[in-house]
Amino acid sequence: MDAAKRVVHLTTVHHPYDPRIYHKECKSLQAAGFDVTLVAKEDPTDSRKNETIKHVKLKSYSNRLKRMIFGTVDAYKKAKQLNADVYHFHDPELLPIGWLLKKKNNVVIYDIHEDYVTSIMQKEYMNKPLKKVISTLYKWMEKLFAKKMELCLAEKYYKDIYPNGKCILNYPTINENILRHQRDIAKVDDSVLYTGNVTHVRGALIHAKIPAIHPSVSVHYVGLCKKSIADEIFTIAKDKQDQIHIQGIDHFVEKEDIEAQYVSRNWLAGIALFPPTEHYMKKELTKFFEYMSAGLPIICSNFPVWKDFIETYDCGIAVDPYNDKEVKEAIEYLRINPDEVKRMGENGKKAVVEKLNWNVEEEKLVKWYKQLLLQH
Repeated sequence: MDAAKRVVHLTTVHHPYDPRIYHKECKSLQAAGFDVTLVAKEDPTDSRKNETIKHVKLKSYSNRLKRMIFGTVDAYKKAKQLNADVYHFHDPELLPIGWLLKKKNNVVIYDIHEDYVTSIMQKEYMNKPLKKVISTLYKWMEKLFAKKMELCLAEKYYKDIYPNGKCILNYPTINENILRHQRDIAKVDDSVLYTGNVTHVRGALIHAKIPAIHPSVSVHYVGLCKKSIADEIFTIAKDKQDQIHIQGIDHFVEKEDIEAQYVSRNWLAGIALFPPTEHYMKKELTKFFEYMSAGLPIICSNFPVWKDFIETYDCGIAVDPYNDKEVKEAIEYLRINPDEVKRMGENGKKAVVEKLNWNVEEEKLVKWYKQLLLQH
């Protein structure tokens, strides 16, 4: 490009160092020659130095309603002042802002991280009538405001909902330290790893049962976990509480800290024993690709999409998350078959290196941006 086009990414919900927004999209666009600014909330614990992505900071609100009102207004004012060629926003509550920012000579992109209609219906903090109202309101807002926007889809199946959207899948960045890390299969720990936000719908309480199901095995959670959920986890573990480890109680765990955990010990497996929900049953989890990148076999729920994924890449075992016998047998199979741990791990790593990685998606993202700008 002759002159650097100005790109602004906006979020009022996500952490400023969100893996998809900051580490993948913003950094990739900057490396491709775009002038990138991130408009996101301030992290009071931020100790980073010499970051090259410009960060316009928004005030953080502990109250969700205040964030949706005042945070959104603040984001609009600051984004408008930047007069960008491309505005790329990441939260449903910013749909009206995206609509206001859209002009004839710019591009506005709505990055759809989730199947929001389905995910709203499984929010734990809302009652059922309220969920229906919010879901209906969201569908109305999306139809009204997104007409002149481009849609960026983080997951394959979203294409069924948004046929005109562009899939920029949330595959992992290639971390050479993780790829080069050689696991000593002869010394695999009796430890399983879960990474990412720790919530009920992501299997927090199912994972808490593992030490009781298989007394030799400890569970390590690495990701944001509300203290109330941590308390539930420890309650379920009962006399096995010393085999439960949680890094991230009431605080965000950054990408670098999660990646460090992958090489911190010889994990037996990465786990994702989720309860069946319409949202998660349809999608391929980002943590699958991260486990595979680290050479970890996966133990996950046997949802059809997940089971098909595991079988396609021969990289783990899918089980009924509510069948303790199946869970125990899967864990024991890996414990007594280190060669299988190695084979499944290598299969997963090979798939990530060859095609399930951010490098492939980065090329698509940059090419798409350039095409959109040529049209304006």
